[in-house]
Amino acid sequence: RAVTTPVFFGAQQSRKYAEGAGVKEYTVREALNEALAEELESNPKVFILGEEVAQYNGAYKVTKGLLDRFGDKRVIDTPITESGFCGLAIGAALSGLHPVCEFMTFNFAMQAIDQIVNSAGKTLYMSGGIQPCNITFRGPNGFAAGVAAQ
Repeated sequence: RAVTTPVFFGAQQSRKYAEGAGVKEYTVREALNEALAEELESNPKVFILGEEVAQYNGAYKVTKGLLDRFGDKRVIDTPITESGFCGLAIGAALSGLHPVCEFMTFNFAMQAIDQIVNSAGKTLYMSGGIQPCNITFRGPNGFAAGVAAQ
């Protein structure tokens, strides 16, 4: 199903729309792909990691073409260990990078919920506002057969 309303992901897209470039029709997958590409292009600190995001172009093809365009240092396939790659992404964020941590399905994010809530979510408050954790967690969610967490 196509998105027919304006979709704003960053300053560049907002300017294009404001300058009268019109409304582009996207599928949700295409809109996510373009938003990720725009952020990778505009900010060298941004990288994507997760299961099958690189060589397979994402389980749902959201990251299609990003490996070829940005290379294997910025689009990174991980082992099937959600807690592990989530912790890696949080560590990178605490070091000043801006990771996009992609879960194949958000049910699998529950394998890393302690790190999401207690490490990423509370660091700014626990540090008295000194240490941000600039991270994006993303993945599909909703009804589908056979996608429960282990």
